[in-house]
Amino acid sequence: TAVLDMGTGGGERLLALRAHWPDKVAVTEGYAPNVALARERLAPLGVRVIDVETSRQAAMPFADGEFDLVLNRHSSLNAGEVARILALGGVFFTEQVDGRWAEDLMAVFGARPQWPDANLDHEAGRLREAGLSIDRAEGWSGALTFTDVGAVVYYLHAVPWLVPGFTVATHADALFALQSRLERGEPLAFAAGLYLLEARKA
Repeated sequence: TAVLDMGTGGGERLLALRAHWPDKVAVTEGYAPNVALARERLAPLGVRVIDVETSRQAAMPFADGEFDLVLNRHSSLNAGEVARILALGGVFFTEQVDGRWAEDLMAVFGARPQWPDANLDHEAGRLREAGLSIDRAEGWSGALTFTDVGAVVYYLHAVPWLVPGFTVATHADALFALQSRLERGEPLAFAAGLYLLEARKA
């Protein structure tokens, strides 16, 4: 049995499942600091750590039918490649961030979603087109809430793709507008959405 964790980060979640690992475990990660962490934590345990950035177009450096289970949490993916590397009967399990996550927050800063079509229906369709059957499809919507403007600043630095080029100096007017909302007693709550898909190669 073999499992692949796409976009493993520093391997934290995979390590939490250590008791359930099969004989063969591989991971991909494309962010250099996380690659170093994953190698430090996972390689000594026999995990194959591949330094590669996954995307909707990129091929993956694995053999046809190599994995019985492919996991992906918040990492982009090529549906055709996922189908190719899955063994017959293999399962693909992914949780993704909806492409319109915090769209209303972005609008405050004059930004727009980069992946507006990234949603449950679209991703399920891509997996079906790749030849996989959908066993489970669930969506979640909620709110991303901040208690102060400083937290918004911290968040936008942590996820720089939401508002490209964000700095306090260049976006001061938008930050003051958010502060005014708080002072009027309005919550700083913005749209949030996730979706989960489980697909199988029949």
